[in-house]
Amino acid sequence: MDTLTRMRAFIAVVENEGFSAAARKIGRSKALLSKYVRELEDELGALLLNRTTRQFSLTELGHTYYKRSVEIVREIDTLQDMVRDSREGVRGRIKVSAPRSFADAGLDQALIDFCAANPEVGLDIHLDDRFVDLVEEGFDLAIRVTTLEDSGLIARRLAPFRTLLVATPETIEKYGAPQEPEDLADRPCVIDTNARRRNTWVLHSADGSSQAVTVSGPVEVNSPLSTRAAALANLGFAMCPDFIVRDDLASGALRELLPGSTTAAAGIYVVYPHRRYLPAKVRALVDFLAEWFRGYEQRWS
Repeated sequence: MDTLTRMRAFIAVVENEGFSAAARKIGRSKALLSKYVRELEDELGALLLNRTTRQFSLTELGHTYYKRSVEIVREIDTLQDMVRDSREGVRGRIKVSAPRSFADAGLDQALIDFCAANPEVGLDIHLDDRFVDLVEEGFDLAIRVTTLEDSGLIARRLAPFRTLLVATPETIEKYGAPQEPEDLADRPCVIDTNARRRNTWVLHSADGSSQAVTVSGPVEVNSPLSTRAAALANLGFAMCPDFIVRDDLASGALRELLPGSTTAAAGIYVVYPHRRYLPAKVRALVDFLAEWFRGYEQRWS
């Protein structure tokens, strides 16, 4: 049995947090995966996993070996993709990370459309609001809805968006419309805990200066869609991405407040690790997303 096969088995066990889950994921028996990992440890002369009847944990050496083995397997897969691409074109499986708000707003339709247009490509989509480590966790690319900071990743902007201060007409009538950012300090607000500053909202005054306001309210949630729902239920003022509340603003169910207070534009980005070679399947998805969002942005305007 070759080392690469044992290495893949080890990675599957770690990433699926157990032998049983890994066996179900990759279609191998639990006994076979256990055999592969045991043989790998024998080959290395080192213990990689601490096992009990109910759980396991990585040893210090196991953690180091896992990180390096992921990089090695990724390089081998990339090399194989390069050869296959030259013979077979766009095909294979792509592991994608995207925030839940991406699906909440229906923007995951872009990924669905890509699958429909490329039947030889499969997508393994993970919806998670945290920023995953693409290299360490084995993702081919990620979609991020944010103000992108400097990183070692390659990024391509798909579409802009702004975060808007909104409330229902009923909430505005009850508490009054804020005239300045600091007015929100004594008004009920819906807090999206995914935001980096959570209870501190940064808004812009009419003179162009930025102002941080500490806010509080009856509801804290970790989903932009739930933030919107709480605002629609008259539970307070909320900061929501424009693509989440666009229809509500058009219908009058929500109203934008302090227009111009959120002039710092963010964006929807596709990011992927910097590699010497980008597999054709990943390049095809990146190009497809760029074109799909170009049409979507035109429909927004």
